[in-house]
Amino acid sequence: MEKKVITDFVHPDIDRYSEEHTSGETPMMAKLNRWTHVKMARPRMLSGAYQGKLLEMISAMVQPEKVLEIGTYVGYSAICLAKGLKPNGELHTIEVDEELEDIILKAVADAGLDNKIKLHIGNALDIMPTLQHTFDLIFIDADKINYKNYYDMAIPLLRKGGIVVLDNILWSGKVVYPQPKGDKETAVLKELNDFIQTDPRVENILLPIRDGLMICMKN
Repeated sequence: MEKKVITDFVHPDIDRYSEEHTSGETPMMAKLNRWTHVKMARPRMLSGAYQGKLLEMISAMVQPEKVLEIGTYVGYSAICLAKGLKPNGELHTIEVDEELEDIILKAVADAGLDNKIKLHIGNALDIMPTLQHTFDLIFIDADKINYKNYYDMAIPLLRKGGIVVLDNILWSGKVVYPQPKGDKETAVLKELNDFIQTDPRVENILLPIRDGLMICMKN
C-alpha cells in the first residue's frame, strides 16, 4: 500500500503556538515574505519567519566571519544568516537562476546588507571550488539531486567546529518510506541522511522543523 506524504510533522496547534511565541519579522522581511507569496511561483521555497529566525539565531551563536549559502532564491535566508555576522564578516550566496539576480540584490539593499552579502550567479558545483575562504557556517538549500555533492564539497571548506545546515532533509516525509521507482530526489536525500549519520567528520542532529533541518558540526 502506498504511504501518504507527511505534510505536518508537528500538530498545527503546537506549530501555531510556537510561531506566536517566536520573535517576529522586521517590517522589511515581512514585506519580502508577502511579496514572495504573491509574486513567485514557488513561495514554499522561502525559509519563512519561523525557520528564518532559527537560522538567524544559529548564525548569532556561531558569530561567523564567513558564511556560505548554496541556493539564494529571493535572499530571505541570506539576510537572516547575515544578521549574525561579525562586524568584519561577509556572506557568499550562490544562485543558479540569473533571473532572480535583481530581486536578490534589491532585497539585500533594502536590508542594508549590500556591503555584507556577495551574490554569485551560476552553478554552485562550479563556483564552490573557486572560493578561497574557510567558512564558519554553510547553509545548503538548493536542488536536491546534488545535495550529496554540495555536502562533500562543503565539508573541506568548513573550519573545525563549523556548522553545516541542510534544509528539506525530510522531503515532506518521503524519506521515511520506500520511494516510488524513479523518485531520484528522495533517494538522494535518504542516502545522504544515512551517510551523514555515519560520517566521522561531523556530529549531527536532524530537527523536524518545517521540511527538516540537518545540522552538522565538523569535528
